[in-house]
Amino acid sequence: MIDRHRLLEIGREAGRIAHDQWPGAGHAVESWEKVPGSPVCAADLAVDAFLKRELGALLPSAGWLSEETVDHPERLARGLCWLVDPIDGTRDFIRGRSGWAVSIALVSEGKPLFGLLVAPARGEEWSAEAGKGAWRNGERLAASRREQFPGARVPADSLPREDADLVTVDKPNSIALRIAMVAAAEADLVATLRWGFEWDIAAATLIAREAGAAVSDAFGQPLTYNKRDPRAFGLLVSAPAIHAAAVERLAARAANLA
Repeated sequence: MIDRHRLLEIGREAGRIAHDQWPGAGHAVESWEKVPGSPVCAADLAVDAFLKRELGALLPSAGWLSEETVDHPERLARGLCWLVDPIDGTRDFIRGRSGWAVSIALVSEGKPLFGLLVAPARGEEWSAEAGKGAWRNGERLAASRREQFPGARVPADSLPREDADLVTVDKPNSIALRIAMVAAAEADLVATLRWGFEWDIAAATLIAREAGAAVSDAFGQPLTYNKRDPRAFGLLVSAPAIHAAAVERLAARAANLA
C-alpha cells in the first residue's frame, strides 16, 4: 500500500532540513510565539511544508493533520490520514538541546498504521508498523517489563509529593521521545494530565504499543485518531504490569482536571 523505503527517506530529509537550522549545530533560527507559551520557529514551517508536499505525493488519498497547518474537515472523510508534528519539542530545538524529533504517523480508520520518529540531534530513527513490531536504528524494541509501581522510572524534571515513590530520569522536551523511552525500556511510565493533540503522540504511541507497552488516555481508555476534535485528555504509556496501578493513582486527579 505504501513505499516504506520512501517514507523513511522523506522522514530523514525532514530531519536534515530541521537539523540544518538547529542552534545546537551552530545555526541561527527565527522563532516566535503562536500564542503565549506556544513557541514556533522557521524550521517548524519549513519541515511542515516539505512533509505536506512529499507525503501528499507518496499517498494522495490520505488526509492531512499537522500542528503547523490549518485544519481542514475534509480529512474526516478519508480512511487514511497523515498526522504530523514537524518538530516535536520545539523548546528544546530553539534552546539548542537534543530533545526534539520529527513525528510522522499514518492513521487508518482511527488507528495508527505506521509511525516514524526522526531525531537527528540524537542520531536516532524510531519506527513501527501495526502488527509488525517497533525498531530504533535497526534494533527491535522491547518495552519495559517492570512489575512494581513504586520505583517506576518517569521522564520528568520533578514529581509531586504524592508521587515521591517514583524515580525521575532524563526528560526530553518532546513528548514523543518520552513515550519512545518506554518502548526502549529506558523509562517505565509516561503520564500527562492535560489536553493534548493527536499529532504529538500518534507515531510514538504506535512505537510503544508495538514494543509491548500499555497505551491509553488518562482514564485507561483506548486512544483514537483523526477525530473531529483532534485532542484527548491525558496520556498513559507504561509497562503493562503497572498500567492498572497508574490509572488508579491518577484517577482522582484526572477527574478533577478533565
